[in-house]
Formats: sequence, structure tokens, C-alpha cells
Amino acid sequence: MTLVHRVLYPTPIESLEQYLAGSGGEGLEKARTLSPGQLIEEIEASGLRGRGGAGFPTGRKWRTVATNRAATEPATVVVNGAEGEPGTFKDRSILRNDPFQVIEGALIAARAVAADRIVVALKHSFSTEAERVQRAVDEFVQAGIADGIQIAVFRGPSEYLYGEETALLETLDGRYPLPRIAPPYRRGVDEVVEHADDVATGSGLSAHVDMAGPDRGDAPPTLVNNVETVANVARIIARGASWFRTEGTEQSPGTIVCTVIGSTRRAGVAEVIMGTPLREMIDEVGGGPRPGHRIKAVLPGVSNAVIPESLLDTPLSYEAMAAIGSGLGAGGFIVFDDADDMVAAAAGVSRFLAVESCGQCTPCKLDGRALSELLAGLSRSERNGAELATIRKRVSTVADEARCYLASQHQVVVGSILERFGPEADAHANGSARSAEPALVAELVDIQGDEAVVDEHHLQKQFDWTYDDEDSGKTPADRLGEHRRPEPLAE
Repeated sequence: MTLVHRVLYPTPIESLEQYLAGSGGEGLEKARTLSPGQLIEEIEASGLRGRGGAGFPTGRKWRTVATNRAATEPATVVVNGAEGEPGTFKDRSILRNDPFQVIEGALIAARAVAADRIVVALKHSFSTEAERVQRAVDEFVQAGIADGIQIAVFRGPSEYLYGEETALLETLDGRYPLPRIAPPYRRGVDEVVEHADDVATGSGLSAHVDMAGPDRGDAPPTLVNNVETVANVARIIARGASWFRTEGTEQSPGTIVCTVIGSTRRAGVAEVIMGTPLREMIDEVGGGPRPGHRIKAVLPGVSNAVIPESLLDTPLSYEAMAAIGSGLGAGGFIVFDDADDMVAAAAGVSRFLAVESCGQCTPCKLDGRALSELLAGLSRSERNGAELATIRKRVSTVADEARCYLASQHQVVVGSILERFGPEADAHANGSARSAEPALVAELVDIQGDEAVVDEHHLQKQFDWTYDDEDSGKTPADRLGEHRRPEPLAE
């Protein structure tokens, strides 16, 4: 397999001058000769799909935002760089390597949906990325290439849900990252009221807002696209949809930037052609399994079902991964080998999701916490068959009435591990398996050389989102209501 370099180059692009000298800027130049409708048509024809996890058709999202534009206020383009999916480091790699392509793509998107503002949303901890992006923005503005569009770099909280599209918009508008229950194009970054906290919605949402309906013309829509998605835009416009489709499959054209960590010879990030077999990608990017071991299973982050060794030849495409009951997610793959305990893996995933649940949905938080604690005990061989049955029952209810996908992730990932590796769970329940501590499943802090640096500090994070010695017993949604909101995005 040969690695490709459409959005992730072998060496970093250090300046706008270097970027322009290498054909950068051609997409924006061409975009100025096309109408917004023509830009959207080209993205639709390319078949580009969102690289943030869901794989939603990018052109369709652009068209929806353009169709739902407000009568009086322009739209906003938000580049979602709030990367926190365990096992994933591709967006930060792209931004460190070449933030210019992301800014150019966002400027094209702004033209397509009639936006006058771009926000690159990062986590506060992403200092290196924020500095790189801000320098790129400054160079674009100083060179007069930004077309008068305001570009801001926003640094938000560390919570996993900050990367969820609607929770991200809540944060930009000065609230906490608590997901909404309706599409963000119905209301974007800005509230069209003087005090958002005083909106009488009757919705019962902790976020204190209802989404504007189709008849609301005063609420400007927002286009939210992932960093990797936006990084593809400029070359699609410059070279055409047919060029983009020269790589990949019919339903999943182009390339994907993959991260490999876990029980492999090395951790790594690299760009491969869509349709590349998963096993081949792991061999190339991660060096294959550790010496003397074989791969047992792979988790695509904590968003999709576990993939057993027997399915490792599945192509990396949205359609092929869906056909085996899993998904591409954000292109991050956590590898487990024959020395790893899959019940410990399930317990690690469960703890991460239970902690990061905001608590707006009771089953997600309470059943999730119970699952986490039960699975931790099972992993340590401290639970029996009856408690294993309780675990399976909790898995079936954790996603009841959920407003975002986190609870479904909990259900799908843990449920798939228990299904695929049921004998391991039974062995822990009957005491024949050795005790194992829950695996550390958390955000990737960095990849240094061949080593993945996982956020060990997350083990001290309480279920109420504090790092106090003891948990308060309150859900984050309830506890955060006692405090002042974070500062909204500055005008």
C-alpha cells in the first residue's frame, strides 16, 4: 500500500508564501468565478462526505444551510476542530501540517452559503494548533485574501461533547457543551434575543433554547464541517469533482486520514485511499501487530461496534464498514491483540462515555454510570453471572430517549464487545479469568515519535466533570446551572 498526500503532506507548510507557491489559493480564485449554487453543485458531484464521524454528504449539508438562510443576517461557517475521539489525532495532524488549506476551504464554504464569518473551533488545550491556525489566519488577512470575511479562532472546553455539533454551537454562543435536539441549521451561533437565558422555550432543555422552525427568518443558520472535510474543499474546487473521484470508491470517494494506536509496533497518523483494507492500513500506519502477537480486535474510536480479527480485511469505506455492522468513525483505530482483555476494553470505553455524558438524559448518565461500575467490577473478576445479566440489561436501556449519539455509542460499543467476546465476559463472571484493570480509554494528547500519549488525567475526572476528590453526585447539566456561563464568542 502506498500512502497518499492530498491533505496530509510529508513535510509541514510553514507560510502562506510557501502554500501559494505550491498551487495553494487556486481553489479560492476559481470559487470567485462561480456562483454559490455552482460551488455547492461541485461539492455534491465530488461525493465528499464528512470526515468527522458520521460521513454525511457535505454538499447536501451546504445546500441545506444555503436553503435555510435567514432573511436579515448572514450565516456562519464553523470548522470543527474540537477533536476528542479516543484513538484519533488526524485533525490536529492536519492543522499542524498545513492550516492554510483549511482556511482556504472555509473561505470557499463561506462563499457557498453566504456567510460573513468563519470560526475555527479548537479545544483550549490545543495550544500548538491554535497558534498555527492564528498565524495562518493573520497571513490570509494581511495578504488581502480573506475577502473581508471575519475569521476567529475559538478555544473551548476539554469535554468530549464539545465536539458534538450542536453542543459546539452552544459553547460558541456562551453556554456549556450540552447537546441540542434539532438540526443546527435551524439556528446557528447567534441567538436573536437580547438574553439567551431568558428565552421561554418550554422545551425543558438544559441548554435553554428551542430551535427556530422553518418559518423563523431571523435566526441565521450555521454550517459546521470537520477540519479534514474542509481541508479537501479547495482542491475539489480547483481541480474538479472528477479529480477527487479518481481515488476511493463510488460511495466513498477520496482519501481518509487514519490514526492507529494500541497494541501495534508503533502509533501513527497517515492518509490512505478510501477502500484500502483495514488490515493493510494497520500494517502500514501502525507497523502491524506487536512481535509474537496477533490482532484480536479493533475499535473505531468509541463510536462504532468492535471489529474482530476475522473482519480485518474489510475495506475502509462508509459502505463496507456499515455492511459489517460497524463504521469508519473519525478514522481512529484502537488495536487490541491476543494479550489484551476485551472486558477490560469494554470497561474502559464505558467509563469514558459515562464520565463524558452531560446528564441531560437520565438513562445515558445513570445507566451509563452503573454500566461503568459494573463492568469495572467484571473486569476485575468481582462480579457474578447475575451481575453480568444486569450489565446486558443496562446496555439495552442506556440509550433510551437520548438526544445525542453518545448514549447510542455506549450501547453499540459495549454491546458489540459483549456479543463478540462473550466467553471472556463469562470467564470473568465465573472467576476463571484473571483480574484486569479497565483499559485507559481517553483522548489522545499527542503522538510523540512512535508513541501515543493518552490522557491519563482523565482517570481523575469525576462523573460531574470536576476533578475534585469526591464526586458531587450531581449531573454536569444540573451542576453547571449553578455557575456563570463561559464567555461567548466575541463579536
